Amino acid sequence: MNYQETTNWMFNQLPMYQLQGASAYKEDLTNIKLLAAHLDNPQNELKCIHVAGTNGKGSTSHMLASVLQEAGYKVGLYTSPHLKDFRERIKINGAEISEDFVCEFVAKHKDFFEANDMSFFEMSVGLAFDYFAAEKVDIAIIEVGLGGRLDATNIITPLVSVITNIDLDHTQFLGNTPAAIAGEKAGIIKPNVPVVIGEYTTETQPVFLAKAEENKAPIYFASDLISEVFPSDLIGDYQFHNKKTVQQTIAVLNSQNEFTVSNENLKSGLLKVVKNTGLQGRWQQLGENPKIICDTAHNKHGLAVVMNQIKNQTFENLHIVLGVVNDKDLDSILPLFPKKAQYYFCKPDSSRGLPTEILKEAAEKHDLLGEKYDSVESAFAEAKKNASKNDFIYVGGSTFVVAELPLN
Repeated sequence: MNYQETTNWMFNQLPMYQLQGASAYKEDLTNIKLLAAHLDNPQNELKCIHVAGTNGKGSTSHMLASVLQEAGYKVGLYTSPHLKDFRERIKINGAEISEDFVCEFVAKHKDFFEANDMSFFEMSVGLAFDYFAAEKVDIAIIEVGLGGRLDATNIITPLVSVITNIDLDHTQFLGNTPAAIAGEKAGIIKPNVPVVIGEYTTETQPVFLAKAEENKAPIYFASDLISEVFPSDLIGDYQFHNKKTVQQTIAVLNSQNEFTVSNENLKSGLLKVVKNTGLQGRWQQLGENPKIICDTAHNKHGLAVVMNQIKNQTFENLHIVLGVVNDKDLDSILPLFPKKAQYYFCKPDSSRGLPTEILKEAAEKHDLLGEKYDSVESAFAEAKKNASKNDFIYVGGSTFVVAELPLN
């Protein structure tokens, strides 16, 4: 199979949360342990930082990778989901895994995958571990896919564990209270491995403290410990806490004497995240006059920060291109959006995309008014057509919506 055929097989033959949602979630680590053993446990050859959290784990992972690259290390980066191409998930020093490596890996192990009903995510994690070990990276930044305790990445023993924050998202898997979700995320805390917490609340802090004490894991609350926050090329307001989290994580890493990262490396890395890692879709500007911003924020916590940042922009009229997936609690997120805006409702091109009619009807109940469009492309085109040079266009609501935009 060529690369396109290989990725099509991965996407279509096996469960994939990004496309299918709940049916792809496995509440068990048996399969990934079986796959790791089949691959001779490549994860045991890696020095890792493990990153979990409801929001910000992708940005935090990319920042950490950029900083460590600036310090001269060969850095593996595993994240999800991807926007355009599967290979975005697996990078070394910003360069995506080769098509050949993906094809050869799948061809070599396809019989095993089928015999053991491996999920899309399990295969992807196994591929990342195998690739990073084969390429002998100095350190790998591994982002959790969903939750933590039962996530397929949770077979590593990292140098540092990181939990960015907790919010109500994926409640069908992780629980419907902040404390319950914190318990799932805290499942990445390992015996004697320090853990950095980005943000906490009165509900979540006791959960983290108890899990850390149980594992004799030193715990650091970045929001309390970091006073000076360095600038970054990731300019969304929500990056404030992510930068604190990264700065505290690097401090912990330095204290272990395995890696040396200077303040200059830290500052430079934070300023070159996009250049070093290729990260896209985080308060990313796509145009000027009118100013066009897209963002992948898709839950209450993330969208609240983004909507507040929009309020602080200067513009004459606001245009919002909005699409979501079908598992979103619309009554929790739609009240966050400004009423004084022209809306362009659309359905992202995914089996999980929420039909435009349902989104428009729900939005109208919250006095969010606009028209529906057949696609993200047509909605975006109409917004650009209607906007004057002093207007502001925001595109978001889902990673899938952003993925359909011309980002480069």
